[in-house]
Amino acid sequence: QVQLIESGGGLVQPGGSLRLSCGLSGNTFSTYTMGWFRQAPGKERESVAAISRSGGSTYYADSVKGRFIISRDNAKNTVFLEMHFLKPEDSAVYYCAADNALEPQGWMLPEALAVVTYWGQGTQVTVSS
Repeated sequence: QVQLIESGGGLVQPGGSLRLSCGLSGNTFSTYTMGWFRQAPGKERESVAAISRSGGSTYYADSVKGRFIISRDNAKNTVFLEMHFLKPEDSAVYYCAADNALEPQGWMLPEALAVVTYWGQGTQVTVSS
């Protein structure tokens, strides 16, 4: 049984930074592409970033390009999302996700929501002064 546990959310001022972490247990981490989604109140869940199994390829939503960095440590079964120059519109619940079939570029498509297999419980990020 694959489990994903996120951590690192919180309250940060506009322009600040946060790093989210997500650990996977229950199976071999390196066999999964990993990614992050987010959902703000009243809005649909959307893709934020995705990373290939080796970490060599990354993909980002246009709204976070140049500000967010996704990375992974396969030795520690953990994926990270570094968030910089945060804006109030980045406030949302951030969800870590894993899939062993969907390639990372596919995570940026709306259809990914219905395809990605495993989800974390979410961690709240609030950007406010």
